[in-house]
Formats: sequence, C-alpha cells, structure tokens
Amino acid sequence: MSGRSVQAPDEVQGLRIHVTGVVQGVGFRPFVYALAQRLALTGWVRNTAGGVEIEVDGSPVALQAFVDGLSREAPPLARIDQIAAEASHAQGFGAFSILASQPDAESFQPIAPDVGICQDCLRELRDPTDRRYRYPFINCTNCGPRFTIITDIPYDRPNTTMRTFDLCPACAAEYGDPSDRRFHAQPVACPTCGPRIWLESRGEQTHAGEAALQAARRLLAGGSIVAIKGLGGFHLAVDALNADAVDRLRQRKLRVDKAFALMLPDLQAIERHCLLGEAERKLLSGWERPIVVCRRRPDSAIAAAAAPGQNTLGVMLPYTPLHHLLIEAEPGFPQALVLTSGNLSEEPIATDNDQARQSLHALADAFLMHDRPIHVRCDDSVVRAFENHEYPLRRSRGFAPYPVHLPWAPPSILGAGPELKNTFCLTRQAYAFLSQHIGDLENFETLESYQAGIAHLERLFRVRPEAIACDLHPDYLATRYAQERAQREDLPLIGVQHHHAHIAAVMAEHGLPLQAQVLGVALDGTGYGEDGTIWGGEIVLAGYAGFERLSHLRTVAMPGGEAAIRQPWRMALAWLQAAGVPWDRDLECVQAAGEPGLVAVASMLDEGSRLAAIQPLTSSMGRLFDAVASLAGLRQQVNYEAQAAIELEALIDPAELGAYMLDFDDDGVLDPAPALRELVADRRAGRPVGVMAARFHRGVAEAVVEVCRRVRAQSAVSTVALSGGVWQNVSLLQMTVPALQARGFEVLLHRKVPTNDGGVALGQVAVAAARLAAS
Repeated sequence: MSGRSVQAPDEVQGLRIHVTGVVQGVGFRPFVYALAQRLALTGWVRNTAGGVEIEVDGSPVALQAFVDGLSREAPPLARIDQIAAEASHAQGFGAFSILASQPDAESFQPIAPDVGICQDCLRELRDPTDRRYRYPFINCTNCGPRFTIITDIPYDRPNTTMRTFDLCPACAAEYGDPSDRRFHAQPVACPTCGPRIWLESRGEQTHAGEAALQAARRLLAGGSIVAIKGLGGFHLAVDALNADAVDRLRQRKLRVDKAFALMLPDLQAIERHCLLGEAERKLLSGWERPIVVCRRRPDSAIAAAAAPGQNTLGVMLPYTPLHHLLIEAEPGFPQALVLTSGNLSEEPIATDNDQARQSLHALADAFLMHDRPIHVRCDDSVVRAFENHEYPLRRSRGFAPYPVHLPWAPPSILGAGPELKNTFCLTRQAYAFLSQHIGDLENFETLESYQAGIAHLERLFRVRPEAIACDLHPDYLATRYAQERAQREDLPLIGVQHHHAHIAAVMAEHGLPLQAQVLGVALDGTGYGEDGTIWGGEIVLAGYAGFERLSHLRTVAMPGGEAAIRQPWRMALAWLQAAGVPWDRDLECVQAAGEPGLVAVASMLDEGSRLAAIQPLTSSMGRLFDAVASLAGLRQQVNYEAQAAIELEALIDPAELGAYMLDFDDDGVLDPAPALRELVADRRAGRPVGVMAARFHRGVAEAVVEVCRRVRAQSAVSTVALSGGVWQNVSLLQMTVPALQARGFEVLLHRKVPTNDGGVALGQVAVAAARLAAS
C-alpha cells in the first residue's frame, strides 16, 4: 500500500531518523509502517546493525506526530534509548515501504532477550480452528525466542538457528506482510515447515508430535523423570507432589538439599501453594517469566524434598508454548512440576541433543526433544520481591542481554567476573552488557561455556576490549583468563577488589555520576581482601575509582580453609574461642567436631602453628551466619553455598523483637563476641531456634545501622549502598532498610543485577572505567 499525500507540494518536508535501543525483533518496523500509513507519510524504514533507520516525507504537523508516536506507541518489547531526527529535503517518495536490512561490520545495537508467549499466540495455540493449534513453537514479533537463537546481527532469519527451516507459503506470506503480527518474526514457523518434537526412551524415538507430548505427560504422571528441551537448554521434570519421584531426582542429579524450581500452570495454582502479594503476581506474569521466590503456604502439598529446610518455593509460570501444553490442567496430571536445570550438579545446562543424550542418560527416564538448535545457553532467571520491586538473584533468561546504562561512556572494557555465580560484562559506549548467568567457574566445562559466551557477545556487539578488569584473587579461573588474555593481546589489566566491585555495581545501576561517593555495606561469604585475608563484612566509603575500608567485622581464623565453609562447626569453634567461650561438650558444634576435630582445630587456632593455606583469616559475615547456625544447633554441615544461613532465616520467629547486640572496638571494628555469648546462653536455656535466629538477624541489622550512623558523622555521606550475597536475606533487609531510612539515609539496593556475585562484573567495569578516566 502507498501513503496518501494530503499536503501541497511546498508544504512537504523531509526527516531522517535513527532509532537506537532494543528495536529489532520486536515488531518495530511494522509498527513504524503502520504509524506512517496512519499519518499519510511516505518514505522507508530498515534495520541496520546499529538500530533502525527511517527516512520520511510529510507535513510538519504529521512529521512531529510521527516522531512523538515512535516513543509513545512503541511495541511492548521495544526499549528505545534514543530517537535522533534530522531535517532534510523531501525526496518525493510515492509510498512508505520496508527495506531490506543493511549490515554494518562496525555498528551494533542491543538485542532482545527471550520472552514468554503472548496472549495472541496463546489464544491461537488453544484454538482448534487455527492452523497452529497445539503447535509447540508458535510465536510472533511480540514473543518467543530471541537471544538464544541469534548467531549475529542484524537480527534477521539467516542470522538465527531458524535459518535451516524454509518457510512454507502460508508462513512466508505472514512473514512478508507488514500488516501481519508475524511480519519478520524471525522464529516464525508452523507444523508444516517448522521445528518438531519427539520422545526418546532408551535411545529410540517412541513418539512424535502430539503423541510425544501426551506420552511425556503420562510418564510424568506416573512418577518418571523426563528431560525436556526448552529455550535455553534442557530441564529435568518430575511430579512435584510425588515425594518418591523428587527424592529419586535428587539422588540421580547428586543435588542433596538445594531447592528445585517449580512450574505451575497458572497463578491460581501457585496461590494454592504460596502466599502471593501484588509484586509477586506481577513478577510471575511479566514478559520475562522468571522463577520467583515466594513464601510457602504451611498446607502446601508440594513434596518437602523440593525445598528442604526452607519456608519458600521458587515458582514460575509456563513461558513457552511447549510448557503450556505440557503442564495444562487435566484430572490425574500433576498440579506442579519440578523443572530444574538439565545437568549434573555444578555442570553447565545441556543444550545440544547429542550432548543431552550423553550427559543426562543416567538422570532421565525419557527425553522430550526438539530440533530447533539452541545457540546460547541460558538458565532461568530468579528474582524476589522487596518493597514491591524486583530484587534479582539470578539474571538470565528474559533479562539478558538487556544492557545497564552507565552514567558515562567509557572505553570498551571486559569485566571477567568472579568465581561463583559468574557473569561477565562488556561495555560499548554507555552500554554495559552483563551476560547471562554462567555459573560457578570450578570445572573445565563451565570455563568452556564462559569463554564461548565472551566470544559470542563480543561478536554480537562488535566489542574489541581496550582493557580487562578482574578480581584480585589470583586463583580464580576468571582472573587467570583475564591475565592470560591481557598479556596475549597487550591490554591493560585492572584488578578490582571484590567488595569494591559489589558497591560500584549498585552505584552504576542507579546511574550515580563519576564523582559520587556512598557508604557501602558489602556483606558476603568470600572476597579476596587487599591485605591477603578473606573479607566479607565490609563497611567502606566508596567511589568508582577507589574506596576506604572504614569498618569491618572482626577477623577470625577459618580452620581448615575451604573445609570451614562445608562444615560450619569449624567456624563456630573459631568464633567461640574469639568470644572467650569454652568448647563445652553440651554444644552441638563441639559434638559434631568429635575429639579428632577438636584437636585439629585447636592446633590450627594456635598462633604459633598458623598456616595461611589451611587457615586463612576472614572478616566474612557469611561465615558468621554459618557459625550462628551451628551454635543454634541447626546445621553442622552444608551441601550447598549459604545453606546454613538460608535455613536459619527460614526459622525466624516474626514475633521476637529482641536483638543480640554486637560491639565496636576503638578502631570501629564490629565484634559479635557479646552476641555469641548471649546466643550460647539462650541455647543452653532451651530457647527455640526461631527466637535465636530472630535475635541474631535483628542484632546484625542494628549493628549495620549504627556503623553507618558513625561513619556518616565522619564523612557527611548519607547514601548507603547494600550489596553482597548476605543481602539476599530478605528478612535482614526488612530489618535494616527501614531503620536506615528512618535515620535519614538514602538506601540503594540492586534492582537490575543480582546482589550476589552475579553483579560483580558490572562493578568491575565501572571501577576500571573510572580509573582509566582518571589516568
């Protein structure tokens, strides 16, 4: 169709427009086409590697309405960063058209993440008269895979894993029609021309299409474990109400206690098992469809083994058409499914069919496969709600690779990230592209995934790092990668202290200017300190370029090094000695140690025999939480990171308002010895664990408030930034944040990147950028 000309020739003007942001693969060009048609404008629109270009002729009034409409009426998945409009001479276009994409080897533009199925596609999926009825890969420009299938930019079908599926005439007509919802929807497909599903058991295909889906549902209803290929990798699914099946999955996956994620068909089903507020409902129903950690109802029928020792459940709604079909309600079918990552414990999630057959054959009874290749591995995201806002715990599917906008435009920098919960970060101009969740860099397979991820994002965003930032810990695989690459490519290498990076990440995501300063409270389990000890209870006066350590938790030994993380009784003994409390046999930590353990730890704690390799010193708040859980008789050994602290939080008695008070020495060091002595006395008096848990949490919160008050008196800085894995503890947040605000502090929390180590890479590039700017 052509646009109608309603202006006299001398009234027609021209406009050249460049739009940047997430404007490809989100229906932006057909939106521009329809807007131009409505305003009777002529010209063209096209994708480039750097965004969307538009050239348009029309009256001044219509052109202004067009520019206004670009931002006001943009498609739901578009994220516009800038609309640059420049007046030009009218070109005399006879119509408005959509031109072919124009590649550019140097330009770049942000990419949309994978998002959940839209309501229009969901209606078609359930409509028996629609040609895509019950088709597991239905999508349009408003939904479906993006990041996990893209191989290069611009985002066109030849640059995705859909390039091997030739469009049938019906799909080709939709793809080429600017008025259609599937115009240039790159994953567009149907049962005639698109990907297909099948079921495998014992290495043989047993069912295909709808029959495969129904066979998988029967297996799940019967208690079997089914590996399911999704958007960013495989999941392992089992009936979440079947305790035996959940236990069997734990045994096979070698995942002893860590909580499983759950998928339920709708919000009503989730509310039968969880207590939801409006914030949780909004997060669950959003485009991103993350796992949302919600309070568990006491009467929930979900197997206890799905989340042992916790009072929360990580739940999500179906986000792909395949998931909707798989979990649809039916008498006799499970009300909830465990849907956990398809991997052995600590390995990357499987993405390739052959890889899954090899690595998951001992875990799954059957495989629900499909033949749409996954180019980018991408786990599910995990969030919580705090103060009616999103509080990220793992940033991956649905969020990555949306960029964080930096408050200034640094050189291109690679932030290598930390060892645990690794993400990496690449900057270009004012964009900081934080990767999807990579995982713990503790094995070769995850390191390979990490390196491949860096190469892919550098290619997509046309980034050539001019510097590399890394953690100070010399033994982290990410640090070694950074060191080797910096040397190989002759690039500046900038070491960034772990907790400084935590606080800088909060500053960057809140857009604080280059010269800003905050009081940073960085509480976590492990971070390499500038003095060679293990930090983790740090109060710092921080800017981007540097920081001053003003206060910290008292330093104690970690008897046995890494063993003290796995066995909290070791930290309990160290803290008892520091607090002057004898190792009496009535304490569970002493009993757990046994005589050999007591002798060994006593020897380690002897100043004369201290060896840093087996007994590092630590100021870690995470290790203090471990010690308290041990002293309270709750947990003497852990099977995953922060298990003791998570279980301690779960037992808090909300009615208890008392606090174990921490002390400050003359240097401002925070000393928990008085609190530990009270705790031991309460344990011996038979106080419930919930009371002790509440008093300890409240004591830590009050100590944080007090140390911030003292530091403000010296520095006149009243903005507090909270970061580090300990702040995943929402109970501690609820006790701390209002108390700080009541005393006039502005409190900055993470809203875009995780408070745990998943946000460290963003802080690394922010610190490196500031130092480069100052040099």
